[in-house]
Amino acid sequence: MTGALLLSVAATAFVPAAAAEGPTVTTRYGQVRGKTSGTAHSFLGLPYAAPPVGTLRWKPPSPPARRPGVRDAGTPGNPCVQHVRSSPWGNLAGPGTPSEDCLYLNVHTPAQRSLQRRPVMVWIHGGGFTVGSGAFYDGGTLASRGDVVVVTLNYRLGAFGYLAHPDLAQESPQGLSGNYGLLDQQAALRWVHDNIAAFGGDPGNVTVFGESAGGGSVCHHLVSPRTTGLFDRAIAQSGCGFPLPTHASQQNRGRTWADSLGCADVACLRAKTADELLTASTGPTTRWTPNVDGRVLPLQVPDALESGRFHRVPVLQGTTADEGRLTVATTYDLAGRQLTAADYPVAVRALHGERADEILTRYPLTDHGTPAEALGAILTDSQFACPQSRTAGLMAEHTPSYQYEFADRHAMDHLNLPIGFPIGAPHGSEIRYVFGGVAGPPAQRALSDRMLDYWTGFARTGVPHAVNAPRWKPFPKVQTLAPEAITSGVTFPRDHRCDLWDRPAS
Repeated sequence: MTGALLLSVAATAFVPAAAAEGPTVTTRYGQVRGKTSGTAHSFLGLPYAAPPVGTLRWKPPSPPARRPGVRDAGTPGNPCVQHVRSSPWGNLAGPGTPSEDCLYLNVHTPAQRSLQRRPVMVWIHGGGFTVGSGAFYDGGTLASRGDVVVVTLNYRLGAFGYLAHPDLAQESPQGLSGNYGLLDQQAALRWVHDNIAAFGGDPGNVTVFGESAGGGSVCHHLVSPRTTGLFDRAIAQSGCGFPLPTHASQQNRGRTWADSLGCADVACLRAKTADELLTASTGPTTRWTPNVDGRVLPLQVPDALESGRFHRVPVLQGTTADEGRLTVATTYDLAGRQLTAADYPVAVRALHGERADEILTRYPLTDHGTPAEALGAILTDSQFACPQSRTAGLMAEHTPSYQYEFADRHAMDHLNLPIGFPIGAPHGSEIRYVFGGVAGPPAQRALSDRMLDYWTGFARTGVPHAVNAPRWKPFPKVQTLAPEAITSGVTFPRDHRCDLWDRPAS
């Protein structure tokens, strides 16, 4: 086929119907009709797997059925089963009613046609593996301004996505259980590989990116042998290398949970309604996360990175300057109480036990404006900044590695949260800057523009380059992203006391 003909095919990958009907695309599973909003086309609620209901509950995802006719893709699919919770940003479940029939994704493309296939960015939402949805995030601005194709997706959550149990392992040819939510994400990546060209995307240039549990999932895919060839770059925001339970320990936890429901086997669990399972899935002993099963996840992420056993694609990763302040705000101020000076050492001892005295010495109240800011600094450094810096360093031994710190201390001002301390740049505050959703002062809008350009530049070439923005140097340099200035430095580990947190607890 000639080059001119190839360009012609790419230019007609999706054919607009009448303007009132919206753009129409033919996928492997049938035709879909999306909608146009401003400068972007959106195709919402596309099934990438069969509904995991009935006997498919707690099974790896199966391909979706081919559908005759034209599917209306103007409305998102159901979010996955979850407790609907408010957050500083609203209801993270997004639109629709939570359901087990939830394995849908959304595709956003620039409305303007292109003769070239565009880079693809696949977003994995956060939410602690228990809440969230792809449709909560509108990828239209990111797609149109960045000239990329953006995909957001749902995956099974909580007990539905991460229950491990001996009976489920017996059903599996590989003897595995749990990790269904992770397998959902991989099924979505396969759908993208097989179908995204129809939307003008380049299946040979796919970036997987996510935040919090989504960032952790990105790193899980980096070390999973089952994702070979499914993506070409990775961005992990505020999550990489969280310690995971073993397959055996997660199965024991699953058996205990089943016993609490009066179920001696999986048949009993499958007979329960989704509401019954959801009600029983919250408690102090439940932990719904991926597990290291030896197949989907062969190793803990840091161990895999240290041994070089991961997909050696360029990686961009980082954290916000005040990650932990969100946890403090939700635990105390937004729950109707404030952390006092007397509470501070008690909280640190509850978190760190025998190490508390050393930690309190390194984080004295006199160094912080309030006890909440002091505890927030401990949580930021121990749970996010230093683990992420370590993974960036391990990756840099084998592949291009770039690190950032988002430092807009007024990123949350527009929400007017009822808290008694400056929340700064907390967990999740960078997301709207990446997606182009900032309507604040000019300096904040300019920072959002630069960040969107950095992210999409990285998706395009593997280097976070943006026109009219400072050069981003590889690790160990860390790019600080703030409205006042974008700077590069090497003091990040010292600033976050990583000498303390990189030492194993005795």
